[in-house]
Amino acid sequence: MQSFDDRKNASETKFVHDAAKEFKAEARRNKKLGHWAAELLGVDPEKYALSVIAADMEEAGDDDVFRKLRADLDAANVELSDQALREQMALCLNAAREEVYGED
Repeated sequence: MQSFDDRKNASETKFVHDAAKEFKAEARRNKKLGHWAAELLGVDPEKYALSVIAADMEEAGDDDVFRKLRADLDAANVELSDQALREQMALCLNAAREEVYGED
């Protein structure tokens, strides 16, 4: 029985650790997206990155970040397709994951 409990505890610990890493990667992705979009918008990158990070707290998933970026880019008349924006989001997430998971 001890072996089962040990495996269960190890599994739960790994799950928590992986979830924390993914949260950190998503936050880092949002910062990268904020800096990228700030360049297109001509605004302060640090302030804008914080606003993107905050937007991600509205709901689960990426749609809240996408909506914020889409609305801000549209308001600034920056021409960028939804597909290109989603591709940039994916690129930033991949880069953030490489950084976060490489920190071990």
